[in-house]
Amino acid sequence: MSGCVADYFRCREEDVPILQKAQVAEDVGYFRFAANVLYGGYCGPQVAKSPSDVLRDAFEDTVLENGQVTLPFNLNQVVDCLREERYAVALSEQPGGWGVMSRAYYLLRPLMSVAFRKHLQRLHLKGWKDKTFPHWPVDRTVDNVMGRLLLLSLRASRRESIPFIWFWPDGTRNCAVMTHDVETAVGRDFCGKLMDIDESYGVTSSFHVVPEERYEVTQEFLNSITGRGFEVGVQDLNHDGLLFQDREQFKERVARINGYGRQWKASGFRAGVLYRKQEWFGDFEFSYDSSIPNVAHLDPQHGGCCTVMPFFIGNLVELPVTATQDYSLFHILGDYSLNLWKWQMELIMEKHGLMNFIIHPDYIIGPREQAVYRDLLGYIAQLREQKGTWVAAPVEVNRWWRQRAQLQLVETPDGLQIRGSGSERASIAYASERDGELVLTLNSPGAAREHTQRIDVGDGMRSVRSALSASPN
Repeated sequence: MSGCVADYFRCREEDVPILQKAQVAEDVGYFRFAANVLYGGYCGPQVAKSPSDVLRDAFEDTVLENGQVTLPFNLNQVVDCLREERYAVALSEQPGGWGVMSRAYYLLRPLMSVAFRKHLQRLHLKGWKDKTFPHWPVDRTVDNVMGRLLLLSLRASRRESIPFIWFWPDGTRNCAVMTHDVETAVGRDFCGKLMDIDESYGVTSSFHVVPEERYEVTQEFLNSITGRGFEVGVQDLNHDGLLFQDREQFKERVARINGYGRQWKASGFRAGVLYRKQEWFGDFEFSYDSSIPNVAHLDPQHGGCCTVMPFFIGNLVELPVTATQDYSLFHILGDYSLNLWKWQMELIMEKHGLMNFIIHPDYIIGPREQAVYRDLLGYIAQLREQKGTWVAAPVEVNRWWRQRAQLQLVETPDGLQIRGSGSERASIAYASERDGELVLTLNSPGAAREHTQRIDVGDGMRSVRSALSASPN
């Protein structure tokens, strides 16, 4: 059980003594861990079939004794169920599209006006505000659970602090990436202007290009992107919304997709419309994917990975889409301000997470939309200067996350050190408790020294059966 938390924080497994109480039941369902809704098997009372039911609080069956935290559920299973959206099958919100409606929609889509498409999409998304799980506008369930278990490990072991490898390189506090999905010939032709805009704010972005049918993709166009230091990624095959409809068809399509990835020297992939089936991701030959929303209430395929951090699906690094897409903001919500994006960014930064945006060149050509996008870039540049945000291309984040996953904390005669490729950019941080909150102290020159993750365990800890006193000391 400790491996999951150790991987998240890159701490030593012996510092997070987390065990599973007993064999979990085969039936899976919903329960709570304090305020966080989880999905998986449980040791004990029957789990619920819906997140809106009355949920068992796993804190009541969590035990702290003999220096260990013992959970009534399989932590690895629960985290995988959230990150890979396995819960969405139970909610009938997966897999990969609208079936017959999807085929008809994408067949007729080129003939539809934007106004008519918006009407259909709003009908499909009707009731999205009533969804309580995942949590809108940002779901941080996985991150909350990891922080809570690190805090419980501190209490169980009676330690003052637990060292770990900080999330981002060079002492940066969080991360922001800008990605562009190029959907039409009009959007393709606007990419040069979009690169001018990004460059003016010091942002290096990625352009995810559809290889077939949508528009002509010339080597000259690809070179115009990479030649300026921007990144090219592969977006689907033909963006018809049917990539994940049929397994045999997927195998044929993914072979061609992988071929374009090799030809274009692209590290990243994104599925059209963010349709996805994570159990098929092993067929991709890319280094990273960015097709899974954090919370997908406004996407055709609902669900969400419930984390603001990158994670691995097999050997693929997933960079979750953590901010509302520009199309949804402008055309579904009718919002032409930064209010929602700023709200999401604040929630992500509280967990030191990844702010991952999708901005379409197709939808920001107009002066009103372009002004909003420039305001967003200006705000990101401000965060970089004032808040220590790492603004990077997705391929850089992928590279760092792979390096961080291999770094190790090692005791030496000179003290604790980080060993491994990339260690020169890594920093040691320390987790401790203050007034019932998890405090993360970053040991890095020039970085903000102390960050507090607001994980209130005061009430929850009173319901945990413990051989310890309420005091962590």
